[in-house]
This record gives sequence, C-alpha cells and structure tokens, in this order.
Amino acid sequence: MWKKQRPLRNYYTYCKEPAMPLNRKPQYVSACEAMHCALRSNSVVFIQGAAATPITLVEAMCSVAKENCLEKIKLCSMHTEGPAPYATKEFEGIFRHYSFFMGANVRKGVAEGYADSIPIFLQDIPRMFYRRIFKPDISLIHVSPPNCHGYCTLGVSVDCVRAAIIHSKKIIALVNPKMPRTFGDSIIHESHIDFAVKEDKSLPCIDPKPPSKEEKKIGKLIADHLIQDGSTLQMGIGSIPDAVLSALGNHKNLGIHSEMFSDGVIKLIECGVITNHKKRHHQGKIVASFFIGSQKLYDFFDDNPLLEMKRVDYVNKPSVIAKMPKNVWN
Repeated sequence: MWKKQRPLRNYYTYCKEPAMPLNRKPQYVSACEAMHCALRSNSVVFIQGAAATPITLVEAMCSVAKENCLEKIKLCSMHTEGPAPYATKEFEGIFRHYSFFMGANVRKGVAEGYADSIPIFLQDIPRMFYRRIFKPDISLIHVSPPNCHGYCTLGVSVDCVRAAIIHSKKIIALVNPKMPRTFGDSIIHESHIDFAVKEDKSLPCIDPKPPSKEEKKIGKLIADHLIQDGSTLQMGIGSIPDAVLSALGNHKNLGIHSEMFSDGVIKLIECGVITNHKKRHHQGKIVASFFIGSQKLYDFFDDNPLLEMKRVDYVNKPSVIAKMPKNVWN
C-alpha cells in the first residue's frame, strides 16, 4: 500500500545560522497576536536589551500572560530600557526574571526578591545559551526592516543576542525603520523570524551631558598620560569615558575595539582622530557589540560600514584584545 512520504529535510530546512536564508517568510501580526500564538506557561523567553529593547513586545507579553493566567515563565536578558513590570510583585508567579547585566529598571525587583541578578563576565553570557543553561522557547528582538534580499539586522545590540536566537525555538521581532542597519554579526535573514510586528518608533535615547569641572580634569589626565597615539580604546558607560574622549582631540590614529560606545566617538571620527589604521585586526573598522546614545549617534551609524558589530564573546575575548595595539580600557 502506498504511503505518503515525509518531505526530505535538507540543510536549508533546519539551519540555525541567522544569515542563511530559509524557504519561508515571517507572519506579520500584532504584538498581542504574536504572544497569544507563542507564549505559554513555563516558557523561557529571551529579551534583547539596551537601546534595542523591544518595549512593545514586552508590554504585549505582560498583558497576554496576565490575561491568559499563565505562570512560571522564565525571562532572561541583559540590561533593558523602559519599564520592567515583570520584575514586580504584580507579576509574581507569572514571571521570574534573570538579569545578566542589571539595570535600574530591575534593581528594586532584585532587592525585593521578585527577580534575580546573575553575576557573570560580559563575554561569558553567550555560554549560558551554548551550554543550554538557558534554552529559550521565544526570543523577543528588535530589527531593522528587511532589505531587497530579505536581510534584517540586530541594529544597535548584538552582544549575546546572536547566541540566544541560534538556540531559540521561536523568534518574535519588532521590525522598525528607526532601527539603524548595521553590519557584521548583526545580520539575520527575515526567514528566521516566526512572527514580525511592524512599528515606527524612535529608539530609547541617552543624550550626552556636559562633563563637570572635576570630570574634565580626570578625563584630561587620562588622555594625556595613559593614551598614546595609535592606541586602541575600550570604553564603558558614564561621564568619565565621555570626558576622556572629549580630551583626545590632539591624538592621532586611535582605534576602537569596545564592547560598547556612545556619542563621544562621532567628533573624533569627523576630525580624523579615530582612524583605526594601526589596528592589526579589523583595520579601518570600529568594532563593538552594542551602542546607546542620542538620535545623532543612531543616524551616524545607520548603514555605515565603518562600524562592524560583533558578538560579545569575540569582542571581549582576552586573546583578541591582546592583539590590539596599545590597548586602553576606559
């Protein structure tokens, strides 16, 4: 008797490489429709962070979970922007949030016992997914719209996102023309997205503040005594790194290889201080894992091949950093 044969699976059917096109298209739905389709009790959900936080998807997740009386949903993320109701008493029993890089919006929840902070080096966060310590059922991400070849990008936040989506059963993406299109490990083909939600909203911005007199003095001391011409810089978040950058106007051939950066690099690029010419690897390129700042920053790096976004386990890998000339961590 003839039996219906199952279609042969090939490489393109199951490949988890985000840049490899699959033979399918995402479903365009509303945020709540996506959550109704995908979210269940006991789900493990990864949330993209920093300026790429998919706030609309987070709001829909909270609404649908409460409406459907879901429980024991495990959330994991780096620092996220916007409200974090999932880390409050209101959602106790519905969500448990695990933060790999705690931000202000979950500090109270962690202190009160409604959320957890996992102490971990930034470069080790992707291992949480590769070692299946966290196995996401759903990843909530925020991407630039697909180009003519169907390629979206993770925009301003690659960090551990690539590791999460590779190991995720379903991907729900906020597709936003305001998200800068970036290069490198940021690429994801639209065919890997299960549910897509269209949005046209500006990203969260952090506008630079003028440094205080004391911060200017600290920045000048660091710039004058610790940073030489041809140095490669790693920058952190805060007023001191910004003050250091503002004091580097007379330096030459600086490079950037940094987990993150902000607005201070723009002026140094425009005046020819940052050239990345002396770097032995990724020569001529700024390498970073995420960035957050003003709208000017997002506009400057939109579709800008000067910037190469890489996963954080590469950017912060000690053996990679050791290859950078005159590396200075600020």
